[in-house]
Amino acid sequence: MPPHNLQSQLAHSDFADLTNGLRRIAHTAGKLIIEVYKGEIAVDYKGDHSPVTQADGKAEELILSELKKLAPTIPIIAEEAASAGNIPAIDHQFFLVDPLDGTKEFINRNGEFTVNIALIVDQQPRAGVVYAPALGRMFFSAGPGQAYEQSIEATATSQLDDASPAHALAVTAPADDGLIVIASRSHRSPETEAYLERFTVKSFVSAGSSLKFCLVAAGEADLYPRHGRTMEWDTAAGHAVLAGAGGAVTQEDGTPFLYGKREEGFANPYFIARGKVTPST
Repeated sequence: MPPHNLQSQLAHSDFADLTNGLRRIAHTAGKLIIEVYKGEIAVDYKGDHSPVTQADGKAEELILSELKKLAPTIPIIAEEAASAGNIPAIDHQFFLVDPLDGTKEFINRNGEFTVNIALIVDQQPRAGVVYAPALGRMFFSAGPGQAYEQSIEATATSQLDDASPAHALAVTAPADDGLIVIASRSHRSPETEAYLERFTVKSFVSAGSSLKFCLVAAGEADLYPRHGRTMEWDTAAGHAVLAGAGGAVTQEDGTPFLYGKREEGFANPYFIARGKVTPST
């Protein structure tokens, strides 16, 4: 795979090949995570008081190793390495990795945690994979109109070739009687409540980790507003899936939601992830 000037050199089929590589890496990392999940989970805490487990570190080590084989000259920004101060220089293209998004869900054993790998090109997610190994759901996108979901277990003997056939994802229009809004179990802020006042909301759906983006992409929800702290590795892969399914992620005022914000420590602004929803809905 040509590692330099990716956007000008790679065609749609090449991005599909790259995404297939990301899928295999995510699946392998998912199997490692599930092995830890089955046993006793030792929990530590980082400087920002967020929890971390041995699964986070082991999965990230595996993903970094495999990405360097797949695309050796593309830099990688990964959560655990970044937390330790290991942040390489980046150009117009780089990978964002969250080896275990939803660590609290992992510790609580509710299954709603994910492996996230995304390729950023010119500040936008161009390809990405979100894998929920405990749920057996893999979401991936190789670009616009190229978002898919498939079922694949994370057992020791499972292989990606054993996965069910992938089916295409496309965002759906809201029902006439109101929106289905997806929100974090623990991050429903006053700003989110104020934002939602402009809509007719039929129901709320809760989900952990980057699954929230994927449920909008799958047409299982219409809107995911987030008025709370997130990092770029938390959102990039889910953003890629949603964009590939015809949805969008923007700042609340509609301006682009961009990646590579090194000066901000790769922290995100508030954002709105939506299917076929407009502020006038």
